[in-house]
Amino acid sequence: MSRRLAGTARAGGRLLGAAQAVAAGVVLARLARGRRRLPPLRAAAAPGALISVVVPARDEAARIGPCLRAALKDPAVAEVIVVDDRSTDGTGPLAAALGATVVTGEPLPPGWVGKQWALRQGVAAARGDVVVTLDADTRPEPGLFGALARALDGRDLVSAAPRFACDGPLEQALHASMLATLVYRFGPVGRADPLPPHRVLANGQCLAFRRDAMTEIDGFAAVRGHMTDDVALARFLAGRGWRIGFLDGGGLLEVDMHDSTAELWREWGRSLPLRDVTGAGWRAADLAVVWLTAALPALRLAAGRPSRLDLALLGVRLLLTGALRGSYTRPGAALLLSPLLDPAAAVRLTQATLRPVRRWRGRTYPANPANPANPADPANPAAQAAPADPAVSSGGTTARPGRNAAR
Repeated sequence: MSRRLAGTARAGGRLLGAAQAVAAGVVLARLARGRRRLPPLRAAAAPGALISVVVPARDEAARIGPCLRAALKDPAVAEVIVVDDRSTDGTGPLAAALGATVVTGEPLPPGWVGKQWALRQGVAAARGDVVVTLDADTRPEPGLFGALARALDGRDLVSAAPRFACDGPLEQALHASMLATLVYRFGPVGRADPLPPHRVLANGQCLAFRRDAMTEIDGFAAVRGHMTDDVALARFLAGRGWRIGFLDGGGLLEVDMHDSTAELWREWGRSLPLRDVTGAGWRAADLAVVWLTAALPALRLAAGRPSRLDLALLGVRLLLTGALRGSYTRPGAALLLSPLLDPAAAVRLTQATLRPVRRWRGRTYPANPANPANPADPANPAAQAAPADPAVSSGGTTARPGRNAAR
């Protein structure tokens, strides 16, 4: 019996080793594409386009100020629109006092996630040729908006990856570990060769597109029920022939996503699996890659039994840690500890994959969104919904947009 168990264990070990070797090859191939990255965004003047900035906001009074002040003083920006999504903390009056045009959000219709509904109303109110959407916790630098407008030459949707501000060593280490799971699954930001539509990524904290094109396709309605709204939108549009650019914008955009390590674990960990935009097969493959190439080497190192492949993978992970320094506003020594937290990141990724959370800012959304899981599938129809017709206020006055986002 003992020989049989020992033989089974050896066979299992060989199988695990083979699987790890395959996963390592996949990760190395993805990382190698970083040698052919597109140049990062550089500050630029607006190329003659009228630029509207749209900020969806729900109870963001505590952190929206820096975002609005920076956008309002940028000479490339023609208008800043804040869609006040039923806030209860004075977000709308604060935004109006700073000089933004405030759209009072209409009640959330059935089947919609709040952010998509707010963005659809913001695009309906915009006058610009180019629309840039920003999250309230972003901090744009001078020249960002002109750079995004120029990046639309040859592209239909541009997304910018920011640099991150973290409030302490543990938060930064955990954030870097979670960020590494995205790199292992999809490769680096700014890769020159485009991903297939069902694997495209985008960062919803900062998007740029031409208003008329987005209005015509009604993209936010098409992905109205997705919690992972940014990736759902990019994959939906890529599946319809849009050229998607995901560029390094760290030199021009900063974001402070979370107030604590606990919030980072809870909130970013919730969306990391991209569960509602990724098929079951790809989710399983992504989990396997993260466990085999990041978590397992760290666990074996902690147990004092790393294999040669484990040590090689740990070396690759340390090289990636060095590359990720540029993704942080104040990179610290804690980044060197992030590989040790890879098992924790893998656990959080697994938790959110198996038990997805569909609650955000006091709202709970249905378990099954109105759209199919794969928005890149051309068979997924764009949702048809009643056109938004929001009331718009700026400094206490009221107006209505001349056109809406549904044709």
